Amino acid sequence: MQSLIGTGVALITPFKKDFSVDAEALKAIVNYQIDNGIDYLVVLGTTAESATLSSDEKELVIKTIVETNNGRLPLVLGVGGNNTQKVVEELKNRDFSAFDAILSVSPYYNKPTQEGIYQHFKAVAEASPIPVILYNVPGRTASNMLPSTVLRLANDFQNIVGIKEAAGDIVQAMKLIQNKPKDFLVISGDDMITLPMVLAGGAGVISVIAEGFPKKFSDMVRLGLNKRVDEAYKLHYLLADSIDMIFEQGNPAGIKEIFKSLGLAENTVRLPLVNVDENLSNRIQLFVEKMTKN
Repeated sequence: MQSLIGTGVALITPFKKDFSVDAEALKAIVNYQIDNGIDYLVVLGTTAESATLSSDEKELVIKTIVETNNGRLPLVLGVGGNNTQKVVEELKNRDFSAFDAILSVSPYYNKPTQEGIYQHFKAVAEASPIPVILYNVPGRTASNMLPSTVLRLANDFQNIVGIKEAAGDIVQAMKLIQNKPKDFLVISGDDMITLPMVLAGGAGVISVIAEGFPKKFSDMVRLGLNKRVDEAYKLHYLLADSIDMIFEQGNPAGIKEIFKSLGLAENTVRLPLVNVDENLSNRIQLFVEKMTKN
């Protein structure tokens, strides 16, 4: 899975002011990523507000991205949930011909044991016709997928090819990198510690902030992969304040504010999410203006 080394972005779903899906804005955002150095695109992840999309809207998002991308970059599709059988049914019935892998989140809300997480992903691996990237994000799922469970899955199932590790724990990430099978990808799911993870041997990132500043962030990751440490950290610190800002009042409200400032999409989010407040909006706009001058 060399095509998934580097910078992937978790695409937003842009909405018009009436809360309908803005397909034209989505096309513009996809082209913005491709034109500015992003390595692959992640479709219908958490950042896409997929929990609030109807089945028809999800199909519209997929169709729009696949057609706009037109084979230019690898595509990863978010397929996960806390009902194992429902996930398995989607894996057996969906057409994955346009996709290189799936990103599958650890079951949320149910709070399964480590054995329950293992058995869930065993079922996912056995059902999936394409490679599987695990997704550990305990801040959202309320349960941490331990390195021992990840490594067990990586060793037991050849089509489990990587993990998006978003625990925000650099020690846990380093344990994964230290003990993983040779070609297993440990991908950062936390923008702020992406560079330390890459320098420790990680494969890159599935990022939110890179969607707003694709050239600078993907350049940082490439520099990190090539061990050009000082140059990479220069870009990291240039972007660090924006990483804090976009998550300050929730994702994707923050990154959508960046897209509004860039003139690519409205900042509309669907309930239960709400827009960032005026203070944060102004700070984000000033940061975007500063970046566009550099």
